[in-house]
Amino acid sequence: MDLSKIKAFAFDIDGVATDGGILCNSDGDFLRIYDAKDGFAVRMACMNAYEVAVITGGRSESIMERFKASGVKAENIYLHSRDKMDDFGKFCEKYALQPDEVMYFGDDIPDVELMKACGIGVCPSDAVPEAKAAADFISSRPGGKGCLREGIEMVMRAQGRWLFEASLYKKMF
Repeated sequence: MDLSKIKAFAFDIDGVATDGGILCNSDGDFLRIYDAKDGFAVRMACMNAYEVAVITGGRSESIMERFKASGVKAENIYLHSRDKMDDFGKFCEKYALQPDEVMYFGDDIPDVELMKACGIGVCPSDAVPEAKAAADFISSRPGGKGCLREGIEMVMRAQGRWLFEASLYKKMF
């Protein structure tokens, strides 16, 4: 696994950034619980000039709001994705990224093709067997409980970029 090549991160939501549990309110909006440490890792990636994308079948506007607040550009949040490879291609093209320069986090069958196409495919410890077979790295953490943090921090530390600057953090967030 060559961590030095990674320039961007992309991830699924349900089962990766969350534990997969979903509550539905009376308006039909789905509610999710996110891990604050995962959110901080996404912020660290954004603060340190990595491009970040969300590619999810979920379509709740709350996903958009959650990750915009973490520094992800709205145009890099692909909701209701029915062809994750197509959305991944758009993300790579937008930033002139080669697929092998992106770490992608997925947990289920719709993520498998993308996990094989990217530079490093990561899945949480509780991913389905197909995702585990496609992964280059299986996190020690389950979805929604630090999987994103583990992968992002691993790359950034390997590249000497896991650096927190309070003034930049205050300015961005």
